[in-house]
Amino acid sequence: MAVSGTTKALKDIMRIDAGINGDAQYIEQITWMLFLKAFDFKEDEWELTEDDYYPVVPEQYRWKSWAEDAEGATGDALLAHIDAMFKDLRKLDISDDAKKRKWLIRSIMDGVNNFMKSGTLLRQVINKINEDIDFYSMPSGHLFNGLYESMLKDLQSAGKAGEFYTPRPVTRFIVEMVAPKLGESVLDPACGTGGFLTSVIDSYEGNINTTEDYRKLQQTIRGIEKKPFPYLLCVTNLLAHKIDVPNIRHDNTLRISTTDYSIKDKVDVIVTNPPFGGAEEKAISQSVPAELRNTETADLFLVHIMALLKDGGRCGMVLPDGFLFGGGVKSAIKRKLVESCNLHTIIRLPKDVFAPYTNINTNLLFFRKGTPTKGVWFYRLEMPQGYKHFSKTRPILDEHFQPVREWWKNKTESDVSQFVPIEDIIAADYNLDFCGFPHDTQEILPPEEFISQYLQEKAVISARIEALLAQISDAMKQEGIK
Repeated sequence: MAVSGTTKALKDIMRIDAGINGDAQYIEQITWMLFLKAFDFKEDEWELTEDDYYPVVPEQYRWKSWAEDAEGATGDALLAHIDAMFKDLRKLDISDDAKKRKWLIRSIMDGVNNFMKSGTLLRQVINKINEDIDFYSMPSGHLFNGLYESMLKDLQSAGKAGEFYTPRPVTRFIVEMVAPKLGESVLDPACGTGGFLTSVIDSYEGNINTTEDYRKLQQTIRGIEKKPFPYLLCVTNLLAHKIDVPNIRHDNTLRISTTDYSIKDKVDVIVTNPPFGGAEEKAISQSVPAELRNTETADLFLVHIMALLKDGGRCGMVLPDGFLFGGGVKSAIKRKLVESCNLHTIIRLPKDVFAPYTNINTNLLFFRKGTPTKGVWFYRLEMPQGYKHFSKTRPILDEHFQPVREWWKNKTESDVSQFVPIEDIIAADYNLDFCGFPHDTQEILPPEEFISQYLQEKAVISARIEALLAQISDAMKQEGIK
């Protein structure tokens, strides 16, 4: 069955259930079940391949034990079993958990809920998942990833949950330009559903051939996510992308002082889309040096990213327009950026790339830590031909990045690109808004001209209203309406 058919079938069943209220609950409900099914597959794999394997999920709660039989428990009996499973897995003993697998199960189950009220409908959902997703066959493994991506896209219409989803063409392009290599440590400090990290893993396809390659993959992918729902989504996403025990911390990156980072915290590559447009409490902002303190979340993340990169480390990230031209503390952060890193490229994205969650204009920044910036290349990515704007039904696609891919190979100045020396940026108080989009301008008139123009425009509008009311009155008279 096509991915869209699977997601629609699951939604159609769950929509009937009194406990499901909206896309966010539907996705969370499906995700914890997919997580347990994926983990059960992994546990079978570990049992066959590891000499030091130890059971993780108690036998009665293994997916195969209670979910795989289509004629198994249903109705109230199924709901009672799941209620007991949640309680027991949330207090799983992790004292003998060398590989942190029990810890992973406990932390995941502690952050999710069973919303469904009908055990009969729940059995139908479980059976549909088993029917369409079989991890033991490669094509179905691809189906799982496709199903998962389809669910994540639904987040864009699930209220604020959409903030955790970055369009995959954006994550893939950033990863392609940063070009992480297998064995390099990779971090997303605001990883959401794991789009950047899975794009990194996908970029290694064909290069993971030995046990040592696989070990490197397991040890070098890291993420941090503050909120429990996207944390669950990210862990499940990484399980489906060959990561045995995802190294995803359920934490707030901004909570730790930048002066407390040690060598083991620092990484070779950071790829991320930090939350922007929000604000952090004052105590959180104190995690960065006083001259760089701001309540704007994205600004704070950039300061942390500079501290988390090793010398020579590379970053590709999304930031809003306001950072480019903002002054005050933003200027201080930009000064720190260009003095401690080589900010070599900024790409202005077209409008509405992140619609419908936000219409804020966004940019991609690429830099390498360790040497100061001598100049910055700016590129304006145009809206594709035939598009007036992006939307959920007409999103940005991989091929829309082809013009900038071609330009990147041999950067030259053009109608959509220019090189700006660092001296010009410093002279403009570290303004980085050189991407070439025209700004809306406002003409400021002298008071007497403004008042005169306002009165003229008001008179014209009033006359139009009077004429329209007269037409309506005549039409009512002709119809005999009083």
